[in-house]
Amino acid sequence: MNTDKIAIIGAGNLGFSIAKGLIASEIITKDRLILTESNPKRLENLSEQGYNVTDKNKKAVSECDLVMLVVKPWQIDGLLDDIKDEIKANNPVLVSCVTGVLSSHIYDRLDCKPTLFRVMPNTGIAIRESMSCISEHNSTPEAKSDIQKLFSQLGQVLFIPEEQMPAATAMAGCGIAFALRFIRAAIQAGVEIGFSADDAKIMAAQITKGASKLILENNSHPEAEIDKVTTPKGITITGLNEMEHAGFSSSIIKGLLASYNKIEQKK
Repeated sequence: MNTDKIAIIGAGNLGFSIAKGLIASEIITKDRLILTESNPKRLENLSEQGYNVTDKNKKAVSECDLVMLVVKPWQIDGLLDDIKDEIKANNPVLVSCVTGVLSSHIYDRLDCKPTLFRVMPNTGIAIRESMSCISEHNSTPEAKSDIQKLFSQLGQVLFIPEEQMPAATAMAGCGIAFALRFIRAAIQAGVEIGFSADDAKIMAAQITKGASKLILENNSHPEAEIDKVTTPKGITITGLNEMEHAGFSSSIIKGLLASYNKIEQKK
């Protein structure tokens, strides 16, 4: 699969995060990356940052080997109608980061079946720490390998069947916000027990980073790592039990399920 030039159609928060991750990983340079944006002010801002930007989606698609669709769900039909002739003519590999839009819908709208990957990343992709769940459609082993290599440079990658994409949206897409809310709560508690807000922020972020790396690098279960810091009648188990009495684990589970059910209701 040729990725000499990449287009990101929709340079909003997620689209721009992907762009920054690609540049940071040195997968591509700014001159070989095209961002499309309809907002004139944002277009000017991106141009001032040295990005190759345009408000013409057709032009971007016609010039690129890999096209990433990163628009809102309500925008996708108009976009596909606009670019389908260029897709048919140039047959680029498509990556869709559009929540809730099935591969079958994309193919029906395009009236052709290019190689397509549905990808659910999160905003951690801007610093190459995304959790990207990917489903493949009309693909080849070479294209799958290339997409895996590309997104592996931007964080963790997991290939899943398309029917699990709603769950991936709740877990990976929404989950980063839930993790950040824990960090915010820890900062607030840190301030209450005597730290400055800045010091509490550093501590809360670092303990979360350390906990994550313990799981990923040791391939261990969270409870195994928790057991290492809990002792009989100790302060850690006292705090954990108080959190559980207040519904800590239950609230996280209920939050993820609520997000997932919201996605399912929109089908």
